[in-house]
Amino acid sequence: MKFPFRIAWRFLKSGKGQTILILSGIAIGISVQVFIGLLIQGLQSSLVDSTIGNASQITVESQENNGEIFNYQEKEEVIGNNVEGITEMSPTLTLPAFISLEEEAESALIRGFDLEKAEGIYGFREKIITGRLPENSAEVAVGIGLAENLELEIGDTLEVFNFEGDQGEVVIAGFFDIGVTNLNESWIVSEIETAQSIFQRDSITAIEIQVEKVFEADRIGEEVQALLDDDVKVTNWKDANQDLLSGLQGQDISSIMIQIFVVVAVVLGISSVLAISVLQRSKQIGILKAMGVNDRSASLIFLFQGLILGIIGGFIGIALGLGLSYSFMIFATNPDGSPVVEIVINYNFIALSFLIAVAASTLAALIPAKKSSKLQPIEVIRNG
Repeated sequence: MKFPFRIAWRFLKSGKGQTILILSGIAIGISVQVFIGLLIQGLQSSLVDSTIGNASQITVESQENNGEIFNYQEKEEVIGNNVEGITEMSPTLTLPAFISLEEEAESALIRGFDLEKAEGIYGFREKIITGRLPENSAEVAVGIGLAENLELEIGDTLEVFNFEGDQGEVVIAGFFDIGVTNLNESWIVSEIETAQSIFQRDSITAIEIQVEKVFEADRIGEEVQALLDDDVKVTNWKDANQDLLSGLQGQDISSIMIQIFVVVAVVLGISSVLAISVLQRSKQIGILKAMGVNDRSASLIFLFQGLILGIIGGFIGIALGLGLSYSFMIFATNPDGSPVVEIVINYNFIALSFLIAVAASTLAALIPAKKSSKLQPIEVIRNG
């Protein structure tokens, strides 16, 4: 094994022009593969995060009792103790209401949360732009759009009521910007006890859940449904975002096709150059065979060439791909200076790209290797 490896390395060093040409092809191909792959993964992550990153990914709702869930603490405990992959879980009470404004009334949506648990889902603390989150049962936070429409200020007292005659007064503790216009114009956020007190309920309307792996939300949702009674239904973000999923699948397919064509181009390039190398080195191979080198060792010379080229070219290509990704984040920015697409380094994908480079280069050397094994030393030396 050592002898064929040494000969392969010597051939690569003596044919520097060909070696550089092959390494350039591998490096460029792998860099494109890494850059495109990381870019599409970053784009998908950005789309998923902006769509459901700060929202409920699995929702447990009641099918009975006018949408109310009683004894919800028990359901939370059952889910938490029996389902793996859940990162956050928060009970919510969501009720339509009205804000009394002199002789008029403005519609709103009261959303009562366990704010400590809901922080992991909605990140309310980061979204408060003025004031603070509610700290007691008399306070609320109001969406910035609703605040602007009604010209509200911190410390204002709001009278809220519903069609059933339930009413109460709350004080504005802060304004938030959740990043979605219609939510900013309708949401009033409070502790869950505040909403229950105003509307005289001891129930909730949903249990909202986030999971560690967002694309497994449907599977985890089925596990949750199996644990609970038939009086509740479990929905997940994938069911509600079929268009988004179709777009993500299209991106995956296009990414795979690009990477396949890149690998095919690399294989063809390496194979053709090494095939020429066999012809150029036929006299040397013939002499080596005449000296006792067998067909297997002659084949290994070119397989080792492919392996060496794949390893070196793979490392260079990955470095170039990461450099392209970093440059893209620096130069392709939004007006506020943030990257258009936040590229996250996926080490598993990078490792896979490297292995593909090595495997493709080695496979590309199979045809030249087989060809070299068929060379007859007498004919080569005589005709060389």
